[in-house]
Amino acid sequence: MFTLTQLTNFVAVAEELHFGRAAERLRMTQPPLSRQIQLLENELKVRLFDRTNRSVRLTPAGRAFLVEARRLLQQADHAATSVRQVSAGEAGSIAVGFTAASAYATLGRLLEVARAALPDVGIVLREMVTRDQMRALAEGSLDLGLVRPPVTDPDLAERPADREALLAAIPDGHPLAEGDGPVRPADFHGLPFIMYSPVEARYFHELVISLFRQAGVSPVYAQYLSQVHSILALVGCGWGVALVPAAASRLRYAGLTFRPVDVAGPDPVELSLAWRRSNDNPALGKLLRHL
Repeated sequence: MFTLTQLTNFVAVAEELHFGRAAERLRMTQPPLSRQIQLLENELKVRLFDRTNRSVRLTPAGRAFLVEARRLLQQADHAATSVRQVSAGEAGSIAVGFTAASAYATLGRLLEVARAALPDVGIVLREMVTRDQMRALAEGSLDLGLVRPPVTDPDLAERPADREALLAAIPDGHPLAEGDGPVRPADFHGLPFIMYSPVEARYFHELVISLFRQAGVSPVYAQYLSQVHSILALVGCGWGVALVPAAASRLRYAGLTFRPVDVAGPDPVELSLAWRRSNDNPALGKLLRHL
């Protein structure tokens, strides 16, 4: 089989149509260049050049092979460049998991950073609940996750990504929808409440339960759902009230009002970046340095 060196030598002679000039261009002497062309012709079992003492011309087979030789050299150069870019974290792909609620704000900012810092790296997005993201990160099918804390697997690293407030989502016309001040947790006592699923939305379920427990509040749980947009749809239909992350206010559902919630301490809704400590994807390391 011919080599890339032989292809490079052939292209030089084909473009110069002169062995002396081609040898000078390749920074070699003419005899070894002639030998390489002969070996290539023997390998292909065709004559690539018509040679006389006065001229060098490509044969029809040589003209056809010149097209293929250039294409093969371009592919080889592209492959080498791609490998170097992947090794440097400048190419390849990163599989990113995200929860549905994180897509309202945090995911967009992450993608902006990735686009600016790693324009040639593909981002593969997978919407998954935190529990499934943790499993995918541990198995290696996911590089980076936007998850709800805590991250308890010792093989996974965690970094705070965002923190936001809770808002009360209230049907228009409801008494709690009036006014501009914050709603107190006690205001939900005895009201129909659209609650998060304790399985698919465990983080928000436990957050809201803890908030109500501390306030001594007992709403009437009308439905249990896993996705914020579904909860808002029911609120807009008048099925009850709900607590949602502040970024959910970007969803323009008709028939509902958002009001702040009076909660002691810092904003309670947390989001983390998580990844496997042993992940050797160079692009992931570079992205983490920019986040």
